[in-house]
Amino acid sequence: MSGTLEVVRGMRDLLPAAQGEAIRVRSHIEAILEAYGYAPVDLPIIEHRDLYQRKLGEELAGKVYEFSFGGRDLALRPEWTASVLRAYVAHLQDQPLPLRLSYSGPVFRYERPQRHTYRQFTQIGGEIIGGPAPRADAEVLAVACAGLEAVGINDYRVLIGHVGLVREILAQLGLTERTQGILVWGLDRLRTRGPEAIRERLHEDNSEIPAGLELPPGIDESQSAAWLLQTLRMMELDLSTGTRHPEEIVARLLRKLRRRDEQAALEHALTILTHLTSLSGPPATAMPAMAAMLSAYNLEAPAYQELGALVELLEAHGLDAEHIRIEAGLGRGLHYYSGMIFEIDDASGLQLCGGGRYDDLVAALGGRGRVPAVGFAYGLERVVAASKLKPLLSRRQHVLVAPVADDDYGYAQQVAQQLRTQNMIVTVDLRGRAVGRNLSDAARRGIDVVVIVGHEERTSQTLVWRELARHHEQRISLDDLESMGQSG
Repeated sequence: MSGTLEVVRGMRDLLPAAQGEAIRVRSHIEAILEAYGYAPVDLPIIEHRDLYQRKLGEELAGKVYEFSFGGRDLALRPEWTASVLRAYVAHLQDQPLPLRLSYSGPVFRYERPQRHTYRQFTQIGGEIIGGPAPRADAEVLAVACAGLEAVGINDYRVLIGHVGLVREILAQLGLTERTQGILVWGLDRLRTRGPEAIRERLHEDNSEIPAGLELPPGIDESQSAAWLLQTLRMMELDLSTGTRHPEEIVARLLRKLRRRDEQAALEHALTILTHLTSLSGPPATAMPAMAAMLSAYNLEAPAYQELGALVELLEAHGLDAEHIRIEAGLGRGLHYYSGMIFEIDDASGLQLCGGGRYDDLVAALGGRGRVPAVGFAYGLERVVAASKLKPLLSRRQHVLVAPVADDDYGYAQQVAQQLRTQNMIVTVDLRGRAVGRNLSDAARRGIDVVVIVGHEERTSQTLVWRELARHHEQRISLDDLESMGQSG
């Protein structure tokens, strides 16, 4: 193979300066998570594909890097929550609840590369397993905001929605569960593209229904299935082709016919959801507007009270109300969410963090029962881009030890080891260069001090300490290195 190999599209190389900044930001966030009692875990990058197919949702499931190897269907981790809950079910169900866990590591999604969006990126986050709403929800939001403030991001905006509230509304409108699911997870599409985008999606699902086919009124599901199977055979439609069994084809068509029969209810639901997704603003105005909307449509939604309690708890956590915005049409696209959901953007609108409640996920992954849970994750690369960390007031001195001759190399290593005990960063010249070359190289690399050791220094157990910025040089003994470290 000829030519230069380039990094895979959507990936990036993180070189020392950028990596150092990322490590610094990550350490600040991890310190916040530790301070709130979140215990770190590390989990495999490769998981069984089925872990993500169950609850991710169509949008994210289509971005999973998946492959088959050794007779198993596998995937690169596209997010952490499902993996954390899998590990909880496998190892931690006997632990007292609530259980607070944190994580940090790479995830992979086949997305279109754009500003601060990569196909491999780093998530840092936390989960509260066994933490009920709304108190655990408020804690997660408070921790997420504290992490951003720890890295100098103070001009953020918290967008809060509630999937449970939307589900409660739809459950009162006479829709099938499948149609309700399409509407819930089409909220972002409805908010950005209008109700016609949802109609298009439902029309695609109805495209296989033969013209003129309608169910007789007043028959139950088993009667409908039998009638439909007989009717299709009378229409001389061949149900034996393809990979589906006739009963599966009939069940699919039956669902679509039921959905077509609920057209009036669907249009009513779209009207209500269009109104709901228009509710956006600070809690002081958005919450009363939501209450008025529920009353106007004669709807009951206990989740509305939960959302109001959450807003009050955020005040108890000390969150500035100016940062908080209710977005009733927030969707986030992940099918495992069941309650409060949120996103945090910076001043430019770049999403830095997101999360929500997922009370059904433990049971869906084989847990012993339903366990309330809530979590969040930052996108580290985006947080680094938005970070306003102040420069370090002090830093570790970087020292180059330069032996004058080959015979001085052993003594140079002795000096270097003693300097490292003083919390200095120390390298030793490996190339046997002249002192002048080492001084030039050290200046180019931004090294603070060059320590020169030769025959005289080795004999007298001393060293020459040259500070490059001050152009200052002095001879000191090994016994004086401790004071040099303290002064540095």
